[in-house]
Amino acid sequence: MGQPFNRHPYIQILLVAVVTAIAGEFKINPFDGDIFRIGLGSSAFLLFLLLFRHLPFMLTGAVTGVFVLLFRTGLDLAGTDLTVRDILARHCSAMVYYMVFAVLMGVIKGRVDRFHPLVLGAVAAVIDLLSNEMELLTRLLVLGTKSFRLNEWTYLMAIAMLRTYFTTGLYSSISVSQLRLVQKEQNRRMEQMLGFGSGLYGEVFYLKKSIGTLEQATLDSYELYRSLKDGEDDAHSRRVLHMTQQIHEVKKDSQRILAGLTKLVDREVTGDMPLSGILRFTVKSNQKYADMLGKHISFTRQLTSDYATVSYIPLLTLLNNLTANAVEAIKDKGTIYLNVYEKEDMTVFTVTDSGGGVKERDRELLFEPGFTTKFDDEGVAATGIGLSHVQDIVRLFEGEITVNNAPHAGGAMFKIAIPTKKLHKEE
Repeated sequence: MGQPFNRHPYIQILLVAVVTAIAGEFKINPFDGDIFRIGLGSSAFLLFLLLFRHLPFMLTGAVTGVFVLLFRTGLDLAGTDLTVRDILARHCSAMVYYMVFAVLMGVIKGRVDRFHPLVLGAVAAVIDLLSNEMELLTRLLVLGTKSFRLNEWTYLMAIAMLRTYFTTGLYSSISVSQLRLVQKEQNRRMEQMLGFGSGLYGEVFYLKKSIGTLEQATLDSYELYRSLKDGEDDAHSRRVLHMTQQIHEVKKDSQRILAGLTKLVDREVTGDMPLSGILRFTVKSNQKYADMLGKHISFTRQLTSDYATVSYIPLLTLLNNLTANAVEAIKDKGTIYLNVYEKEDMTVFTVTDSGGGVKERDRELLFEPGFTTKFDDEGVAATGIGLSHVQDIVRLFEGEITVNNAPHAGGAMFKIAIPTKKLHKEE
């Protein structure tokens, strides 16, 4: 297998020359006779130079000019009685046009992306006019044709402006389409990264919590060992010491795993995100979740406060968990409301649904690990750690979470209040 097409610049140069020569045969003659032909070849050549800026412009212009000369010579040999010398003299000015055009485009090659489209069109028009002038000069020297009158030059300038602005406009449209595709791909990767980061954050959070528990278990076990040893209970003290050593090893292994996961989180999740972006990604991911469950759920977002925060991953974890619960609470069709506002020194997030609400007797136990009201089709209970996880993260931010029924919506409303200083990006 050969290399990809875009790794063969000489093939691309040949393609430019061939297409330009063919396009040049679709032409108009703005003046009497056949003194100066204006065709689509120059427009095609300009578009190719703008799109293929990795090509060497001087070589591309030389190859294109020679190919156009040979192509037109071949056509005239088949259709006229002129000699080869006369035909070459007749078309050599076109070769000069493409060579000069390529050289002048090479001057602005590195600044094309910095030009406004209107400025680019004007610069390309000037280059087109200068190239036309060199073509005309060549005709004067080789064929002895008369020079243009002022009105003909004005017409030629108008044609150049029309042609170059059409071409640069087409180029700008292609560039915008490519940027949109790139942005779409970046958004897709961002969604994947956020989903990965949100899930990984939860695992890291609980691993840190487990390491703290193991640390305390190690200390308690060691204290028990010391007590047994002081009491001269050697058999049991040795067993407890062995258990202490095993707990210590588990803690060390967990710390090594945590170090690796933390590095991964730091690499994948960087920068900051506005609160509006957090809500947007929360709605998008849970809309997909609702569609997967076959539910028709509309999402409503309202923000009266929007600032950038570096803590967007834990916030996404919180809101995704609560919103996913709201999706599950709605049977077939309903609405979920997400609201963000600031009240005094707190930033408040609310997730409200039109589901069945929360029973009074369940509210006190709702955030306890293992408590659940959800069962699958076979009657197996869910793990019940989602809301306890949410509460743990809220406490980490020194915030508070409450749940109440929302009569206006028909379901439950979870409200999280977090000190703004814990979330606000420091300048």
